[in-house]
Amino acid sequence: MKAEIIAVGTELLLGQVVNTNATFLSEELADLGIEVYYHTVVGDNPQRLEQLLVDAEKRSDLIVLCGGLGPTEDDLTKDTVAAHIHHPLIQDEQGLKSLHEFFTFSKNKMTENNLRQTLMIDGGIAVQNPTGLAVGTLITEQDTTYLLLPGPPNELRPMFRQNARPLLEERFPQKEQLISRVLRFYGIGESQLVTELKTLIDTQTNPTIAPYAKPNEVTLRLTAKIVDEVTGQQLLDNLESKVMDQVGEYFYGYGDENSLAKVTVDALKRNGKTVTAAESLTAGLFQSTLGDISGVSKVFKGGFVTYSAKTKEQFLDIDPKLLEKEGTVSEACAIAMAEQARKLADADFAVSFTGVAGPDELEEQPAGTVWIGLAEKGQPTVAVLQHFNRDRSYIRQSAVMKGLDLIRRAVDKKK
Repeated sequence: MKAEIIAVGTELLLGQVVNTNATFLSEELADLGIEVYYHTVVGDNPQRLEQLLVDAEKRSDLIVLCGGLGPTEDDLTKDTVAAHIHHPLIQDEQGLKSLHEFFTFSKNKMTENNLRQTLMIDGGIAVQNPTGLAVGTLITEQDTTYLLLPGPPNELRPMFRQNARPLLEERFPQKEQLISRVLRFYGIGESQLVTELKTLIDTQTNPTIAPYAKPNEVTLRLTAKIVDEVTGQQLLDNLESKVMDQVGEYFYGYGDENSLAKVTVDALKRNGKTVTAAESLTAGLFQSTLGDISGVSKVFKGGFVTYSAKTKEQFLDIDPKLLEKEGTVSEACAIAMAEQARKLADADFAVSFTGVAGPDELEEQPAGTVWIGLAEKGQPTVAVLQHFNRDRSYIRQSAVMKGLDLIRRAVDKKK
């Protein structure tokens, strides 16, 4: 079954909103064994949407439209599709009931245009919205099926998973399905990863390998076309084993939603270890990144932001003679910061960051020069020198990622 996704909304064309719905829907449809062949974005213009529908139904069995189901005059997706397939719009009673309940509970005045959100295309199946008011429709006309969903991701995602997906599974059971596994790598660039895996990539059939470059990391999506789950997982296991033989030293975790910060925090939790940090050029970014992870309070004791030489002396009790002799952008400073932070916080691990975020030089060191220290209870403190490029923000983010990886590797060695 061939599908395509049409995102409706002028705000998407203007770049005011990122089309994350296409990514989500493509993954969900692939999981159902429905292959997406086209992504299209069209503005709030009924004539252009009509022409796009004419083109889409020539090449696709399923057309998923997201956006344009709201209460305003420019929300014309339902009207345009209904006119295209010559079906009227009718009131969905369950949607109307939910609409009245919402305004009764919120004690807000309901304007007449909100009724537009409860309309559906006659002859189709209403797709209820568990987190919003706009009702969707699933309808088949001749050889083409149309699925209409709202635009806001916080409505579309639960609506698809809870209500639209079961309808698609029931109506269009697929003999073959696609299953994927995402592998995440840090410390290797996309070009090097692809070079290392060239033989596997050149000879791929089923499963396939797709690399994706992200800021400071690379992911691999392994995808298998399967008839049964057990065989598919075996195919992915075999391919993953071959990948790990080549680049396993850079692997740190699985999944689209995972992150190096989460994996690092999980490793600390698993091993019952704690961490602190002393930051200069990163100015608290490392600690903020840890703070984004749920449950981090079990392993993170707090830390220090020491942006100047003076605060390094005052907050961390670093000898001013060392800073005067070695400078703040130095191995000695990074080691002293990490050691003192660990002792003061009484943590198992401490990481420190000192360097030049740019764009100007500091202490005759170019922008991107970064020393990262790692202190561990009972072990000698070390510091690594990194030379990051690009802009100030990227340099700081790169330093944080490297610090996370140093801690993760140090904790994992203790298993």
